[in-house]
Parts: sequence; C-alpha cells; structure tokens
Amino acid sequence: MTPERLEECLSVVHWPVETLAEVLGCDVSLVEAWLTEEAEIPPKAAAWIDTVAQFMETADGMKPKGLKGKKFP
Repeated sequence: MTPERLEECLSVVHWPVETLAEVLGCDVSLVEAWLTEEAEIPPKAAAWIDTVAQFMETADGMKPKGLKGKKFP
C-alpha cells in the first residue's frame, strides 16, 4: 500500500490518523511514518485497511438518501 492509498482509505472511512492508530493499537507516530514513507506499511495492516475502506465504499452506496436535514419534531 502506498501512502497515497492510505490517505485515500482514511478519507473513505472518515478517520483521522489518530483513529487508525487507536484502532490498530499503535502509536500515532507509526501511522504518520507510513504516510511519509519513513516506515513501510505491513502487508497485513495494508490488507485490513484496504478491506475496511472497500467495505465503507460499498456501504456508502447503500446509505438511505432521504434523511439529510431531517429532525425529530
């Protein structure tokens, strides 16, 4: 996984770097190192992140359309 793809995945799932680090149980500095190519993204982490992003892309397409701006009386 490239740093660009990692950024794209984070955007798709609406996660800041801190959330990914929390979910993976690592320090934010490691995710930041992945994004700056100071460290290589482990293949298993890359596969998991990509799978989560693909799931969210699919789920986003199924999101109900008529709820935007709705409020409870």
